[in-house]
Amino acid sequence: MLYSELYIMAADDKLKECETSSKVDYFKLLYPVVNESDTPLPRAWNSSDKSSYIGLSQSNLRVHYKGTGKSAKDAASVRANHPVPASCGIYYYEVRIINKGRDGYMGIGLSDHRVSVNRLPGWDDNSYGYHGDDGHSFWSSGTGQSYGPTFTTGDVVGCGLNSVTGECFYTKNGHNLGVAFTGVPAGVYPTVGLQTPGEIIDANFGETPFVFNIQQMIKEQREEVNGKIMRRADSQSLHNDMRQLVAGYLVHHGYTGAAESFTLATNQPMGEEIASIKNRQRLQCLVLAGRIGEVTDSVETMYPGLLSRNPKLLLQLKLRQFIEMVGGTDSEVRVSRSPKSRNNSGSHGGRMSPGRQSPICHNGIQSATTNKDPQPRHVTVIKSVNGDRITSGTIPSSCNLKYESSTDVPMDVDDIPFPMVNGACETVMNGIQDGVDDNMAVESDDDDLQTSHNMVTNGHSHIHESDSENDRDSPPLSRRTVLSNPIIIEKILSFGKDLQQMALQHKNEHGANLLNEKALQDAFSLLAYIEPKDSPQGYQLDPIYREPVSASLNTAILESC
Repeated sequence: MLYSELYIMAADDKLKECETSSKVDYFKLLYPVVNESDTPLPRAWNSSDKSSYIGLSQSNLRVHYKGTGKSAKDAASVRANHPVPASCGIYYYEVRIINKGRDGYMGIGLSDHRVSVNRLPGWDDNSYGYHGDDGHSFWSSGTGQSYGPTFTTGDVVGCGLNSVTGECFYTKNGHNLGVAFTGVPAGVYPTVGLQTPGEIIDANFGETPFVFNIQQMIKEQREEVNGKIMRRADSQSLHNDMRQLVAGYLVHHGYTGAAESFTLATNQPMGEEIASIKNRQRLQCLVLAGRIGEVTDSVETMYPGLLSRNPKLLLQLKLRQFIEMVGGTDSEVRVSRSPKSRNNSGSHGGRMSPGRQSPICHNGIQSATTNKDPQPRHVTVIKSVNGDRITSGTIPSSCNLKYESSTDVPMDVDDIPFPMVNGACETVMNGIQDGVDDNMAVESDDDDLQTSHNMVTNGHSHIHESDSENDRDSPPLSRRTVLSNPIIIEKILSFGKDLQQMALQHKNEHGANLLNEKALQDAFSLLAYIEPKDSPQGYQLDPIYREPVSASLNTAILESC
């Protein structure tokens, strides 16, 4: 609720400014805080993101069905040209049914960009739909739930998303039908689906006033939140809420020293032991370094049963591990280890001592300290990688890279979390691991994770002066080396067979998932290319795709505690 309060307070002045403007811009009126130069609003259907059975006209706002409509296999969908910006607060669009066609098998809703366009909205994971023929709501299933009335020719159906609460609601002819779905993630696209001949719809993304009074709904929510703010402004509970919010943020992101000091000063509970926070930190660092095999070993040791209770997470980790093996990053291909799944293997990385120093990552920089030098080091960001100047598209916005000169690393050593430039702690740039040898993580007498004394700066790993010249000149492991080595290829193929069996078992136990099947197919297709990075599927090797895996693992651990 605190986020929604801050959002509505920020939007209030801009909304009033739009309302008093002589020329009304409905987009600005509805979404006053959206900066379209950064996050464009959906304004039309995307001619490049649709089924071949979908036809577009009238500035890509009219959709008609071109297929035969003989069965569900003939279903077709189209997505909007942009996802819903999270800064919208409440987003809304409407569809007018020009003709219901033969059967009126029409679906209106939202979907992720990876969802097949040869299905109606709601039939797959990360897809949400309200269907006209039966009035049912559909989410991740071909079997709907009773929700609202049917709709037909002449009706106007609206779909809204509250980005603050994650709730999706629908309207019919100006009447709110209530919440249909909860927990809708950010980044979804407005989507419509048709299935039988003659079906035609027109979309209104906000170019003209809506039939449903969405402005009144936004106004009522703003007044409700403002009222709560006024009632709580002088209460102690507001201060406690803010303290809990800050403490929760510090714990969640692993700022252990700051979290400990803050909770002691404000008399707030930590909610998690320091050792557990540090374990999560180190696991995240391994994921973001692409060393997924070591992650699964360590998770099984530190959190027994976590992966078996989360088969979707396990499949996500193994799929990412296969991709990292192709990229030459995972330990399976960097050192001589079995390509099989490492259940209860007890190999290095199995236990991480909470007292041992860990790599330090800040704004894309991995620093490190030795026992002789426990103080935070000075780090410098290099402006180029492989001779090319870094552009804004190279670095994820979450890294917030700002440093261009030597500066102190903020907070204490244990406070530095592990989101990094291009999502890597032990950075691999263009398939080459710079200045890091296979002994970066080695097995010690007590199986603790040993970390190198490397400092990674903006994609390059720099060896401290105390390291040997041999370490500095250790040869990189390129993808060409990976895919030209018969032993490594055999390991990857063996691992791939195990992964395919795991995916088949997951499908049998939890039902078919088109997203999983497509992800598996895309990952396996990397082996068809001599240089996977330069292939049409090479985007999968981008380290930024490690971040969702890291976030999923972190969430699962927190939920299990």
